[in-house]
Amino acid sequence: MNRKQQFRHELKYGIGYAQYLELRSRLQAAMQSDSHAGRSGRYLIRSIYFDNYADKALREKRNGVSVREKFRIRYYNNDFSFITLEKKVKNNNLCMKSGTEITEAQCRQILDGKLNWMRGHPSPLVQELYAKMHFQVLRPRVLVSYVREPYVYGAGNVRVTFDSDIRTTLYHGTFLEENVADISAAEAPRDRILEVKYDAFLPEVIRGLIQTDSLRQQAFSKYEASRRFG
Repeated sequence: MNRKQQFRHELKYGIGYAQYLELRSRLQAAMQSDSHAGRSGRYLIRSIYFDNYADKALREKRNGVSVREKFRIRYYNNDFSFITLEKKVKNNNLCMKSGTEITEAQCRQILDGKLNWMRGHPSPLVQELYAKMHFQVLRPRVLVSYVREPYVYGAGNVRVTFDSDIRTTLYHGTFLEENVADISAAEAPRDRILEVKYDAFLPEVIRGLIQTDSLRQQAFSKYEASRRFG
C-alpha cells in the first residue's frame, strides 16, 4: 500500500535532557501520545539507508544541497512482519515521504542484490529503487536505530517527536538481524532530537509550547551522524 505524498514542514532541534523533560511536560498538556507508540509511549525504529559508491546522499547533506533525496528500508520494534521501503525528499525545511510495504523476503532479496523481481513490481517506488540501484549503483550503507517518543495534534496535522539513543552499525553482512551489533552515534547519550512536522500551518498553541530561549533550529541528519564511522 502506497502512502499519500505531500510536502510538510519539518523543523529539527538538538536539546539536552533537562530541556526534554521541560518540553515533554508542556506538550503532554496539549497533545496526545501517538497511538502507534503503545503503552510505553515509545517505539524503536531501525532504518537501512542507501547511498551510492560516491556517497551522493551524504555529500549533498554535508554540502547543504537544498533539494535532495534518500532511500531507506524501515521497520519497528524488531518486527519483520511490517517493513516499508521509503523515499524522503527534502526541499529546505519542507519534506515529502513516499512509502510502500515490502515483505521480509523481498527485503532480504534487495539486501542480497537479487533485484530482477523489482522490475515488474506494481509499486512505482520499488521500480524506482531498482532503476537507481541498477544505474546509480545505490547500495545499503548503514543501519540507523533510535527510540522515538511521538505526540500528535489534529489541527495542522502536527507531529512532535523526541528521538534518543541514536545508534549505528559498523559493517556487517545482512542488516536485517534480530541481534544488532551497533554503537552510539550521539555525542551526548542523554540528548534528544526534537522534530516538529506539520502541514500548512503550526497552531499557535503548539508554537508557544515549544518556544524557549535556548531552543535553536538546526539541520541534523541521523544518517549523516551515523556515517561518522565509515
